[in-house]
Amino acid sequence: MANKAYKFRLYPTKEQEQLLAKIFGCVRFVYNQMLAERKEIYEKFKDNKEKLKEQKFPTPAKYKDEFPFLKEVDSLALANAQIHLQNAYKNFFEGRTGFPKFKSKKHKQSYTTNMVNGNIKIEDGHIKLPKFKKPIKMKQHREIPTDHKIKSCTISKTKTGKYYISILTEYEKDIRQVKIQKVVGLDFAMDGLYVDSEEGKRANYPRFYRQTLKKLAKEQRILSRRKKGSNRWHKQRLKVANLHEKVANQRRDFLHKLSHHLASKYDCVVVEDLNMKGMSQALHFGKSVTDNAWGMFTTFLQYKLEEQGKKLIKIDKWFPSSKTCSCCGRVKESLSLSERTFRCDCGFVADRDWNASINIKHEGLRLLGLV
Repeated sequence: MANKAYKFRLYPTKEQEQLLAKIFGCVRFVYNQMLAERKEIYEKFKDNKEKLKEQKFPTPAKYKDEFPFLKEVDSLALANAQIHLQNAYKNFFEGRTGFPKFKSKKHKQSYTTNMVNGNIKIEDGHIKLPKFKKPIKMKQHREIPTDHKIKSCTISKTKTGKYYISILTEYEKDIRQVKIQKVVGLDFAMDGLYVDSEEGKRANYPRFYRQTLKKLAKEQRILSRRKKGSNRWHKQRLKVANLHEKVANQRRDFLHKLSHHLASKYDCVVVEDLNMKGMSQALHFGKSVTDNAWGMFTTFLQYKLEEQGKKLIKIDKWFPSSKTCSCCGRVKESLSLSERTFRCDCGFVADRDWNASINIKHEGLRLLGLV
């Protein structure tokens, strides 16, 4: 079985918007209530792991008698808030992240509900959701195949006031592994996203955030002069939020198209498993690294390749791809960031990033056992 999500824009009425706001608020409220109790239990038994495991944690049902307004919203949304908190705790105990934090009104507004006994239906450009008397209008720009079964829906609201629904579906798919013939290595490049090993071409990624930086700075200056909470402040806040949303949409659209092109052209793509957060802090390239969105790009690339039975290989981040000569294999002792041309004693001269991408490809072939 395979999963696929479809995202559509929602156009709720004023009455439906009020109910959505109530569900968002109740989900956040229940999450924070459960987290407060779990935090108290954790502080009490954190030195005794065995007793901590024996403790029973609260469920959303516990709060419904004390807070009757919770009965007015979708119970499945509250149950999913509990699941999200459990996952956050699991990630914390396994060392993947820090202790779970409380959600504020400024946090992303969203909730998830599940398909149970046909409670979610799509019909005539509308979607029927639990607790809603009337279906919500939806901009369905593409059809969901009939063999795809709806599993759950996540409804979210952006900072600009737009509503979206992500419909998770499940379907049967026989994914056959492709025989690897065409392989490409990609070296991360600050000024163009990547350089490929085949032709030394750069992705020519437009720096959408950098392009909007001056306009964004101007609008943020105006926002800082407005009285917080006033009508003019809210109008200006929307202008700033719209600019951020536009940049994010441009970036996502470009990366989707680029990853689709690579997944269609090659059987295997080899990249470095880079720590982008560490790079942005250590090298003081915060804005440039964030604007490139290398992590998002590799995520898109991975699932697009896997859908076709192809592979994404991530090599060790400490592999000396930049210092190694792709011609003779000799490794330089040092190579500064300012040196953009790689020169080896064997006489090989090439662009630094192209040389690195060739080495990344060779390492990927080695890991695959093809060399």
